[in-house]
Amino acid sequence: MINVALLGIIRRWHIRDQIPLREIARRLGISRNTVRRYLRSEITEPSYAERHIASGLDRYSLQLSGWLKSEASKPRKQRRNLKQLHAELQELGYEGSYDRVAAFARQWKAGQTEWVTH
Repeated sequence: MINVALLGIIRRWHIRDQIPLREIARRLGISRNTVRRYLRSEITEPSYAERHIASGLDRYSLQLSGWLKSEASKPRKQRRNLKQLHAELQELGYEGSYDRVAAFARQWKAGQTEWVTH
């Protein structure tokens, strides 16, 4: 993958300094076809695939989603709070922090309100 600084160098050498593609490829140690591809492309920055890092909460996400759904249908005074849900997850073997559970709940709630509005 090519980085933004290298992309800037390629474009500057080719456009401003009028250096041929072969010379740019030789100086940078990359393929001539790579130089040509980046000069022809309209992108200003290379794009990278989004990484998904596995979380310890992934194993319990279905359980937690079910709890959040059932809690949402209960009257406000009868609902369990996130600290109680975190404690119950820990009883099931979850070793992560409360912050991850709270972040998951926020994301789940945002997804639910988005689903209802569309």
